[in-house]
Amino acid sequence: MNVEPSFLERIAAGDPLAVEGCLERYRGLVWSMTRRFAGNHADAEDAVQEVFIELWRHAGRFDPTMAEESTFVATIARRRLIDRHRRRARRPEAVSLVAEPATTARSETDRLETLEEGRHARELLEQLRPQQRQVLELSFDQGMSQQEIADATKLPLGTVKTHARRGLMRLRQLLETSPDGAARGEPLALPEDDRQP
Repeated sequence: MNVEPSFLERIAAGDPLAVEGCLERYRGLVWSMTRRFAGNHADAEDAVQEVFIELWRHAGRFDPTMAEESTFVATIARRRLIDRHRRRARRPEAVSLVAEPATTARSETDRLETLEEGRHARELLEQLRPQQRQVLELSFDQGMSQQEIADATKLPLGTVKTHARRGLMRLRQLLETSPDGAARGEPLALPEDDRQP
C-alpha cells in the first residue's frame, strides 16, 4: 500500500505546492499556540511566521515513523515560541524612578510559583504512557479539543477519549502520592468542551 507523503516530507523534497498545504493545515494549531506567548497581535503574526520558517528549514528532520506530523509541528512551534519568550525576557528593561506598587512583587512570586507548578506537571506527564501523554499535551499545551486531537493524530475519537481519561486518572494518582501535588489538592480537568457528560 502506497502511503501519501506528508507535507513536511514533500517540502523537504522541494515540492513548492506542499508549503501552501502545510500552511493551510497547521495555521490554526500554530496560531492557537502563539496567542499564549505573544504580547499583541503584531507580535503573534511575527511569531507565526518564525515558526513556519523554522518548519521549512527543519522539514528534512521529520520522521513519520517516530511521530505524527502534527506532533512534530507542535514541538517545533513550542520550541520557537519558548526561544522568543526567553529572548524578550533577556532584553534590558527601562528602570522606573517611581517606586513600584507592592503588587508587583506578589505578581512575580505568583509567576515563579506557576513556573514551578508547570515544571512539576511536566515531570508527571513524562511518567504517562506515550499516547496518553500525547493526547494530554495536545489538549493542555495546544488547547485542542478531543475531536481536533483525533483529526490530528488519526486516532478514533473514542480512543482519544480513553487515553485522555486514563491519562488524567494516572496524573491524579501521581499527584496524590506527590508531596507538591497533595498540598494543592486541585482537580485535573480537560478543557470544558472535552468533559464527559
